[in-house]
Amino acid sequence: MDYSPFLTTFKLAILTTSLLLLVAIPISYFLAFSKWKGKIILESLLMMPMILPPTVLGFYYISFLGPESAVGSFFEKTFGISFAFSFEGILLGSMIYCMPFMINPIINGFRSIPKNIIESTYLLKKSRMNALWYVLLPNIKRSIWSAILLTFAHTIGEFGIVLMIGGKVQGTNVASIAIYDQMNNLNYDVANTYAIILLLISFVMILVLKILTRKNQSELA
Repeated sequence: MDYSPFLTTFKLAILTTSLLLLVAIPISYFLAFSKWKGKIILESLLMMPMILPPTVLGFYYISFLGPESAVGSFFEKTFGISFAFSFEGILLGSMIYCMPFMINPIINGFRSIPKNIIESTYLLKKSRMNALWYVLLPNIKRSIWSAILLTFAHTIGEFGIVLMIGGKVQGTNVASIAIYDQMNNLNYDVANTYAIILLLISFVMILVLKILTRKNQSELA
C-alpha cells in the first residue's frame, strides 16, 4: 500500500498551519483591538471560507490564479511559480480555506483578555510589540493551541478545494483524495485502511482540543 498520500497530507497540514499562524496573529490582533469601523467587513470576508462550498472557492481561485488567468500566467512566466495544479497551489488554497479556523480562536482569545491586563500595558508604557509578545500572547496560549489544532485537523480532511486546485497531479494527491480514488477503483480494503488512519488522527486531535477547552473553561471559572 502506498503511504505517500499521507506524507503529502502532513506536509500540507504542517506548512498550512505554520504559515497561517504567522499571518493570523497580526490580523487577529488588529481585528480584536482596532477601532476601525470597517473591520467588520474585513472579518466577514476572512470568515467566508467557513461557509462557502469548496467548489465555489476553488472555481474563483482557478479563475484568478490559474494558468489561463493574467495573474497566474504572469507568475508562471516571470518567476516559474504555478498557483494551480502544483503543491504550491494547494498550499495557498489551503491557507485561504483554513484562514477562519486559525483566526477565529485567536480573535476570541484576544477579546477575552481582562481589560485590567490590557490597561496595565498602557500604564507601563510598553510598545505594542512588547505588549503583544510578553503579555497578550502568553494569556491566550490555549486559544493559539486550539487554532493550531483546528487548522491542522481541517487541513488533513480537505478534499474539494485540493481536488479543484491540485487536479490530482503528482505531489498533490492527499489522503482524502486517495480514499476517493481507491473507492472508484473498487479497492475497498485500501480505502478502508486510509480511512481508519484518518479517523484515528481526527479523534486524537479532537480529544486534545476538548481537553484544552475544558482546562481553559476551568481556569476562567
